Amino acid sequence: MRQETALDSVPRSPNGFLSALSASDFELIRPHLRTVDLIQDMVLVEVDEVLKRAYLPQRGAISLVVKLARGEHVQIALVGRDSIFGAFAALGDATALNCAVVVVPGIASTIELEQLRLAADRSATLRYALARHGLAVDAQVQQTAGCNASHTVESRLARCLLHTRDLSGSDKIVLTQEAMAQMIGARRNSVSLVAHTLQQADFIHYSRGHIEITNLDGLMKTSCECYATVKAQYTRLIQGYESVTP
Repeated sequence: MRQETALDSVPRSPNGFLSALSASDFELIRPHLRTVDLIQDMVLVEVDEVLKRAYLPQRGAISLVVKLARGEHVQIALVGRDSIFGAFAALGDATALNCAVVVVPGIASTIELEQLRLAADRSATLRYALARHGLAVDAQVQQTAGCNASHTVESRLARCLLHTRDLSGSDKIVLTQEAMAQMIGARRNSVSLVAHTLQQADFIHYSRGHIEITNLDGLMKTSCECYATVKAQYTRLIQGYESVTP
């Protein structure tokens, strides 16, 4: 069961979106923030549903997933402690274009979307922050499409593990083969073979859904260019936005 507690007097959060807000913008939303558990495989919203809450992970990660007619599920973006899920929904239409599911367990701050909209209506800088974070997720979606179409399963899995490590803040990650297959748009047997290859190279240790990255440099060399590209796009879109007057 999802646990929910109030975020009362906490001045800042491990979440990057919240920690980058000005004191005045943070105060607009602080009374409405709650802390919830992110339980693995918890569905936050289904496609065509109206999103009711925005989520700001402190630990863990949320996968944005496209569900295809034949039953395949493919991840198009990953939202973790560096960002917010529901940024564009707070600025406009809240109808979900894809499914959002917890892929790495943890905790998140959450706020009712209506309260976030009201706060954004009162602050141009908060609206700007939401727009930039929404663009960063969109950039990740576009890069993921190119990556899944052009790069090897091995390089995609390395990229996925590195990105998940960044968002979770730990070298130890809980991911099933099914989750990894969705994250890189590959079949489970292909993921199993590639995970074994990475383990044989001593880049990771993998056992029953528990992964430990044991050679970060080796994994980075195995990854495709998309890992660095997504990080660079995030830096360009997000870092320093608070110093820009919209």
